[in-house]
Amino acid sequence: MVQAGTPRFDFTQAVPGLDTLGRVHFIAIGGSGMSAVARVMLARGVAVSGSDAKDSPVLSSLRQQGAQVVVGHDAAHVTDADTIVISSAIPESNVELAAARAAGSLVLHRSQGLAATMHDSRRVAVAGANGKTTTTSMLTVALQAAGLDPSFASGGELTGQGTNAAWTGGEIFVVEADESDGSFLVYGPEVAIVTNVQPDHLDFYGTFDNVEKAYATFAESIQGGGLLVACADDAGSARLAARAAAAGTRVLTYGFDASADLTLTDHRADDEGIATTTTLQLRDGASATMRLATPGAHNALNAAAAYLAATEGFGADGQLILEGLAGFDGARRRFEVRGEVAGVTVVDDYAHNPGKVAAVVRTAAEIAARRGGRLHVAFQPHLFSRTRDFAQGFAAGLAPADTVVLLDVYGAREQPMDGITSELIAAPLRDLPGERSVVVGGTFDDVAIALVASASAKDLVLTVGAGDVTELAGHVLRALEER
Repeated sequence: MVQAGTPRFDFTQAVPGLDTLGRVHFIAIGGSGMSAVARVMLARGVAVSGSDAKDSPVLSSLRQQGAQVVVGHDAAHVTDADTIVISSAIPESNVELAAARAAGSLVLHRSQGLAATMHDSRRVAVAGANGKTTTTSMLTVALQAAGLDPSFASGGELTGQGTNAAWTGGEIFVVEADESDGSFLVYGPEVAIVTNVQPDHLDFYGTFDNVEKAYATFAESIQGGGLLVACADDAGSARLAARAAAAGTRVLTYGFDASADLTLTDHRADDEGIATTTTLQLRDGASATMRLATPGAHNALNAAAAYLAATEGFGADGQLILEGLAGFDGARRRFEVRGEVAGVTVVDDYAHNPGKVAAVVRTAAEIAARRGGRLHVAFQPHLFSRTRDFAQGFAAGLAPADTVVLLDVYGAREQPMDGITSELIAAPLRDLPGERSVVVGGTFDDVAIALVASASAKDLVLTVGAGDVTELAGHVLRALEER
């Protein structure tokens, strides 16, 4: 695999057995991906410890599950650890990691740690620039409804189950496979879903060509006789499907495109724009009605991917899968309704690349219009490099909103870059056709007050981004109550 990022891990090497890991210590255990792996290891009887920069409800939950978790980083925390698990975000200068390296401890990426728990499972890996958390969650819930009792590890908490991961002892393991650092190559799935292949994480890959090569390697990692489920509507995914099929992999496609093996037709929303009904048309002439409580055509596509993987990949009963999908009530931070005050609905979403932002804003605008209201969006760009590379795409995605407030760039693992600010998105957004208010900057309280000042009954307020913008929804709800 060609990549631009620093290759600290070989994701194609053999994964160690779970019984060889000994005591496992997680550095920054509170992250969504890290906590998921820790939960599965705890459930499988592994002795787990961990550290994080600050306390959180996630740490409290892990302690209740049996992990020894401390706040702060110190070399003493890894003294008794046999294996260290980190994410790509942990620098080599971290005192715990440096101590573990010096001691010769085994250091695994979180994906390798998770793969170690999955050796004896039938694995399904869900990848893609957009939609993988929701698709992973939908597939998990659908397989549960079909009585297949899957284990799972997702990047987001399943709303109805209060966790992002679980070990059930069932035959199937559903995992969200992260492409951002190449770690999706580690799982060797029996079934793989690719929702889309789009230019993202160029800080790691350098070019879109390298992104596509990584996905090709991911498809090659599917076990012999396995299945690739790919979206026909996305150009990158369609190219991947054609290449994999030519190489002899079994491939099934889905989409609104008539060429798909599973074609979606007659997609329509209810009067509120939330619940949807879609017809699934198979090439053998059979059809089925799919009902969802989650809005948007993009979620219908996610559900179709889950349906194909469950029925064609694992032989699940199609009607039971459809019933499970109908009962799916969402994942945290994926169009999550945080509350309603005085007729104003506040929704929070994790979208952080142009495709995700466009999908969630378009869906929210349609819902607001059906209600007879307007859409007000607060967007926090995530990463300076992504803002630099995709400012025009973000502007186009935000354009359907009536009000757009752009928060400062959330740098996460990156240092500020000269000239890279939210104004890079604001400038082209102001030039796009249509009337909208565009504001840049402000504290959460300032932004909340500004959003509330322009919101009225039947309106929808949407907070968007992968950083701490999720906290803004609470500020907006309090401001609405005070008003």
